[in-house]
Amino acid sequence: MLNPHGGKLINKIATEEEKKELLEKAKTLKKITIADRYVSDCEMIANGGFSPLNGFMTKEDAEEVINNIHLKNGLLWSIPIVLPIPEEIFKELRIGDEVALYDKHDRPIAIMVIEDKFHLDLENYCKNVFKTTDIEHPGVKVVKNAGNNFIGGEIIRLLNRPVREGIDEKYYLDPVQVRENIKKKGWKKIVAFQTRNPIHRAHEYIIKVALEPMDGVMIHPLVGETKPDDIPADVRMKCYEVLIDNYFNKEKVHLSVLPASMHYAGPREAIHHMLMRKNYGATHMIIGRDHAGVGDYYGTYEAQEFVEQFVDELEIQPLKFEHSFYCTKCENMASSKTCPHPKEDHIHLSGTKVRAMLREGKRPPKEFSRPEVADILIKWATGK
Repeated sequence: MLNPHGGKLINKIATEEEKKELLEKAKTLKKITIADRYVSDCEMIANGGFSPLNGFMTKEDAEEVINNIHLKNGLLWSIPIVLPIPEEIFKELRIGDEVALYDKHDRPIAIMVIEDKFHLDLENYCKNVFKTTDIEHPGVKVVKNAGNNFIGGEIIRLLNRPVREGIDEKYYLDPVQVRENIKKKGWKKIVAFQTRNPIHRAHEYIIKVALEPMDGVMIHPLVGETKPDDIPADVRMKCYEVLIDNYFNKEKVHLSVLPASMHYAGPREAIHHMLMRKNYGATHMIIGRDHAGVGDYYGTYEAQEFVEQFVDELEIQPLKFEHSFYCTKCENMASSKTCPHPKEDHIHLSGTKVRAMLREGKRPPKEFSRPEVADILIKWATGK
């Protein structure tokens, strides 16, 4: 198993004994209510998923990441992990202050020490990280709507986890727990699969091909904040469960969730996803067509080309796959590397088209989606 990024897993989770004392302390501190995606960031910092980060970035680290894809200490990092706060609160804070971060349910999430207060060039941020400043890009929209008042500093302790809705708690495993599971299984080569969608036949094919030379696969769906039109995480989990139960060798599959949010940053986010999965114990990761992309902002295989530039620093190895489809002539799943037949013989649907079919109560073809998965999706889409 690879070492965590930076050499060791960060752990900022309060013990039960610490928690009692710190909850009382939180009541005496300046209270800052933060949006769900930053609550997720608190957990990912505290559980080691964002190792080596031990808190929200200062201006120096954020600008190094935005401009140079590295932290100020030279370590590879591709997405700014920053905390925007309301201007009226920002004005009142001082360097060295401790603050209590709360979620929208008025639950204390973490205690943080302020090491920096700053503003960023948001146009430059968006241009470098998302390759666009278009407000229609979901990542750009988040950045621009959040304002330009940031605080950075160490998370002293995580006091409470984010509210979980509809997903069994057994799937919320921290990096140290996933690593322990992998060790118990005796796996040495582990390939991770990132998803924010139900797994359709093309994904299933890619996972199984990737698994052949590996000891096991980590199916690791992202369940933090995604786009409003993405299929909800609890629905997706039912799809993963039924698919694994019916179509995978369960002895070779690890299923748990990644409680991080999507940025839709394409090539930059491919690196981000790889570093997180490295922290969770994976040695390899599937990077498919338009990984972490949205709309037409990135080239089809741009993420694959981008991660190749950093493969030595990443350590975790990318497994690159072309677009897969069902070929009616081959009568199985294939890609352009393995199939000699023209496009007219290929069946592949976009997620947008499938969601439209589902809303109309139409079943996606069996060549696109397993029937057990389609049943779950139609029930969700039609409310029947």
